[in-house]
Amino acid sequence: MENSAIFTDFYSLTMAQGYWKNNRAERAVFEMFFRYQPFGSGYSIFAGLETLLQRLSSFSFSAEDIAYLKSLNVFENEFTDYLKTFSFNGSLWAMDEGTVVFPQEPLIRIEGSLIECQIVEGLILNTINFQSLIATKTCRLWLASGKGQVMEFGLRRAQGPDGAVSASRAAFIGGACGTSNTFAGKTFGIPVMGTMAHSWIMSFDSEEEAFESYASLYPDRSIFLIDTYDTLKSGIHNAIKVGKKLAAQGKNFGVRLDSGDIHYLSMEVRRMLDNAGLNKAFITVSNDLDENIIETLVKEGAPVDSWGVGTKLVTGGQASALTGVYKMAAMLPGKSLKEQIPVMKFSDNPEKTTNPGVKQVWRVKNKNGQAITDVLGIDDGSGEPDAPKEGQSYSFWHPSADYRHFQHTIDGVVQPLLKKRIDCGAFTGTQPSLKEIKAHAAADLESFDSTYKRLLNPHVYKVSITNKMRALKLDLIQKHLTLNTAR
Repeated sequence: MENSAIFTDFYSLTMAQGYWKNNRAERAVFEMFFRYQPFGSGYSIFAGLETLLQRLSSFSFSAEDIAYLKSLNVFENEFTDYLKTFSFNGSLWAMDEGTVVFPQEPLIRIEGSLIECQIVEGLILNTINFQSLIATKTCRLWLASGKGQVMEFGLRRAQGPDGAVSASRAAFIGGACGTSNTFAGKTFGIPVMGTMAHSWIMSFDSEEEAFESYASLYPDRSIFLIDTYDTLKSGIHNAIKVGKKLAAQGKNFGVRLDSGDIHYLSMEVRRMLDNAGLNKAFITVSNDLDENIIETLVKEGAPVDSWGVGTKLVTGGQASALTGVYKMAAMLPGKSLKEQIPVMKFSDNPEKTTNPGVKQVWRVKNKNGQAITDVLGIDDGSGEPDAPKEGQSYSFWHPSADYRHFQHTIDGVVQPLLKKRIDCGAFTGTQPSLKEIKAHAAADLESFDSTYKRLLNPHVYKVSITNKMRALKLDLIQKHLTLNTAR
């Protein structure tokens, strides 16, 4: 299913047939961006690019797909014959996976025929929206824990098998140290984690016997679940008994809390472990955690060493989706971007009015390496694009093209964020490993002030447009108003 080209919204195919029927061979540029931050966050993490590139490499219509489309009695035989040889032969630009990103800026740019640009829409949005949402959620959890050990335990609560696997990958990018999903561990090389369930303990005659048996099997990775019957009156006492035997062998162990008042119980468990001379024993907790609970526990000094998060990580919790959209930015009547015809969507809602033209995104930093603003400007392919330059002073405008702007003299580096990944259907460069993507996400976060990363009322990072783009946008708006007035 993943690489079947019928993994798209039906309207993409009906429009594709319309383009084909009317000999619409023109090329176009589309962009994928999102409109506002999930979770009330001050940032998001771009994820899913490698998955998308892999799927695009073999995105095609099988014989079964063609037979199904014919059965709908909507598509002409000549069009379905055309689809038999369909593959993505366009070009794709994207930011580095793991990059910290913001609303309105293109994360991905597609150049190709109208038909191929339209058919890949669903795949792009499905892949990037979900993985970026989960990577962002995990990053919030990780930062809330003080960059501690966050384990992704969400397989059983994820939205289907692909949701579980994609969530594990994205969670690792966002800061998770491992996953309970064994298949994802095998597929992506993510460390797999987990010990026992309550059923293990309930299957023995006593809690102590259950811990003893587990310790004999896994002396180097024992974590005892201590809340099956009574955490403080039973579980921790039996864990200490077995733990002392492990300590005598030079082994360490941990205990897990999965219910109750995590702050109170963790404090009491830590005290009892220390009194027993088991200072190195660690405490891990689970139980419907989210970033707000974790941040509160950390601030109150709960002695928790690692956090197992499931439901509210892999489902996104209070945010069900990233608001990613896919919009046309320009038509290309010729081969050169200099000949582009910028287009834009108008709306009564300013946030739904798009920015016209083929764009590059530049991240402007100060002399200390801190990000100041991301700037959208026109890319005409000339080698001298609408790029901010170090040492120059600029007016950077709000994307809505209204009066809001700020003046800034660039005293640091200016980084172009969109890079070519596919050129006329052929992949360019090499893909980083998942560990490298994870490392990039962590490093990129460091270039942003802490005010953008706080959970409560984060500072809004400036995404701006250049003078040239603002002038283009205002010109198109004026032409639109003049046309409507004439009518």
